[in-house]
Amino acid sequence: MDVAQPRHKSPSSLTSIASIVISMTAVAIGNGMMLAYVPFVLTRSEAPDWVPGAAVTAIAFGGLVGCVIAGPLIRRVGHARAFSCSMALVILAALMISLGVHPILWVFARCLYGAAGNTNFIISQSWLNHASENHWRGKAMAMFYMAYVIGLGAGAWLFGQIPADGNLAPIITIFFTTIAILPVGLTRLPTPPAPANVSIDIPMAWRNSPVAFVGVLAAGGLSMVVQGFTPIYAAANDVSQKDVAALMFVMQFGLIFIQYPMGALSDRIDRRIVLIATCALIVAAGFAALSVSFANLILLMLVFALFAGAVETIYSIANAHANDRADPADFVPLASTMLVAWSTAATIVPMLVTMLTPALGQHTFIYAAMTVAVLYAVFVFLRLGSRKRVPPQLCEGFELKSAQVPNAGALIEAETRSE
Repeated sequence: MDVAQPRHKSPSSLTSIASIVISMTAVAIGNGMMLAYVPFVLTRSEAPDWVPGAAVTAIAFGGLVGCVIAGPLIRRVGHARAFSCSMALVILAALMISLGVHPILWVFARCLYGAAGNTNFIISQSWLNHASENHWRGKAMAMFYMAYVIGLGAGAWLFGQIPADGNLAPIITIFFTTIAILPVGLTRLPTPPAPANVSIDIPMAWRNSPVAFVGVLAAGGLSMVVQGFTPIYAAANDVSQKDVAALMFVMQFGLIFIQYPMGALSDRIDRRIVLIATCALIVAAGFAALSVSFANLILLMLVFALFAGAVETIYSIANAHANDRADPADFVPLASTMLVAWSTAATIVPMLVTMLTPALGQHTFIYAAMTVAVLYAVFVFLRLGSRKRVPPQLCEGFELKSAQVPNAGALIEAETRSE
């Protein structure tokens, strides 16, 4: 049991964390399937027009709740038991969806999933941080993010191979979630300390880096809008189930092909300049998404892969910029504030898009993403002259991060950095 395990470091090997990575990859497959299945079915059903967007908003709101409850839950029962509880909530949410198309119940189920999802991230990332040694922790986290994002894409692809009618998709999600419990339930990894309290200090986060704080806000709204509303947009344009699944699958690989080169560039030049360039990519992808029709689906997939990859890049570079300027004593409240800021923006922006879509049409989410990108680029440009760049030798190296997996594990990095 958690309470009986010795509190010592695990062996210095990437294989030692395989149980956590495998578990979260299985979770991601189920999540990727539901991210495609729920909006597709709701859009094609007789549910009111606001319901698909409300389901997207509910995930983010649930994530905000998860930020608050995860720490106390872990301190009360330990990481392994809390992980099993959060997996049970994912299974319960999928079970609700398997009962048939009941719009309000589905929105509540997605909210429940959001709370469980952020709890999963806090547990898995904190465990990875504790189990990995300083010299390979970055590789461990990159492997975790990569495996999770590929799992999301695999789940979306799998959705295209099964019938959308009936409840096979949520049942498969339940299967993968159940499988995910086993590796963590059998792991011999030592239990990490409980994560720090989620303490909100917006003035401190603003003093540390206005560009990073606003960037995480922007990334929360951008990621949830682009990832959540794209399948709704495609389904509303009578795109087939297989093509929607393929679109969601291809989008995940934008993370690799856009974020890596932009992140490497941000290690060489002022990260703020790279953030402005990334915003320009988002705007360009938005114009392309408005111009390319679904008749040219392959080109549109590439456009949305660029769109999604640029959005993820905003999040990762903003986090790196925050870490460049952070005082070690402020790291835990900074991480807490950034996590809650991400979840808050990820709730508010989709909610506004949901409210405006009936009046402005299915393209609303694209306009919203472009607007957020332009406003953020202007803000960063205005900040360029107010503060000098952090000297390159004092900057931390860029690490792969996904806005779909908010940096929850940072809540305990104060402990790992002091080693």
